[in-house]
Amino acid sequence: MSKPTSVKPPLWSAPDRYMELMDSPWGKVLVTVQDAVSFATAQFWAAQGVPTLHLPVTTGAVSSPLGLGSDSQPVRVDMFGQPTYLADSMQFSLEYGCRLSDSGCYYLMPSFRGEDPDASHLCQFFHSEAELPGGLDTTMSVVEDYLRHLTRHLLITCADTIRDIAGTVTHLEGIADHDGPFERITFSEAVHLLAGDPELIRTGTAPGSAPWRTVTRAAEQKLLTLCGSPVWVTNYDHLAVPFYQAYADDSRRTALNADLLLGVGEVVGAGERHTTAAEVRDALELHHISEKPYEWYVEMREHRPLHTSGFGMGVERLLMWALDHDDIRDLQILVRRNGENCTP
Repeated sequence: MSKPTSVKPPLWSAPDRYMELMDSPWGKVLVTVQDAVSFATAQFWAAQGVPTLHLPVTTGAVSSPLGLGSDSQPVRVDMFGQPTYLADSMQFSLEYGCRLSDSGCYYLMPSFRGEDPDASHLCQFFHSEAELPGGLDTTMSVVEDYLRHLTRHLLITCADTIRDIAGTVTHLEGIADHDGPFERITFSEAVHLLAGDPELIRTGTAPGSAPWRTVTRAAEQKLLTLCGSPVWVTNYDHLAVPFYQAYADDSRRTALNADLLLGVGEVVGAGERHTTAAEVRDALELHHISEKPYEWYVEMREHRPLHTSGFGMGVERLLMWALDHDDIRDLQILVRRNGENCTP
């Protein structure tokens, strides 16, 4: 079935895009689907008895850009003479929140990254994140339930809107009707499937550290073709992911983490955290990261060790998949690009 062409987004790079969006059906599409995701997210967590947290958008300790395999950069700002960062993720704050709420906690808020946007990345995007008591398997199961809930709500509230853009809603129905866990493969199995292709597997080394590997965006698409959609890829090389992911083996080579591939590639990143202060200190040393910015994170575990895991979902990436759209930059109601004075 060919996709309809009646609803086209204004070009994301147009200088007066916000003016064009007011007169375009695309603006109403964005309002409809963004509202549906926000409503369904609150509905899902209320049913789970998990509260939302109101968190600051500034932080002294970034999280996502720390992994050697990350292509993300932090956003440093100066506030009244005090250097700080715009939050790339509020995961650390959610871990703190788990010490306040026994059932875990979540938020749906903006996150900020320092790299330039492209067809699959935004420098400011909406992040649906949660931290929960328990291990990685618990969080992966909750993510699957969450995605089922989101797709069912999208089908109930805006199936016609999505069908007008994507030409079909069968991809949503596939997840909404999916019983049981999603497909899972380990990172090692993924490397085997990719036949060690250097165009698909990125490698690196750090001074005094073992080599590490991660997969490229092209590799994520190849894995979706080989394994079907969606698929979890678990247990990446520990040195390729941030220090806070728990170890999956005694040799400390692999991490208790998982990326869910769907549509454009990674849509959800999940992981289990170190429980004790000693484990965090060990991981910081392994990754050659100074403990100073994370002293509070270590002290939190000295005061209150806790076994948790969590995830972060890029909302625009999910909607990019739902609408079968090819450029994530069109998913913003108001465009933001680093280094530019964007209006309004």
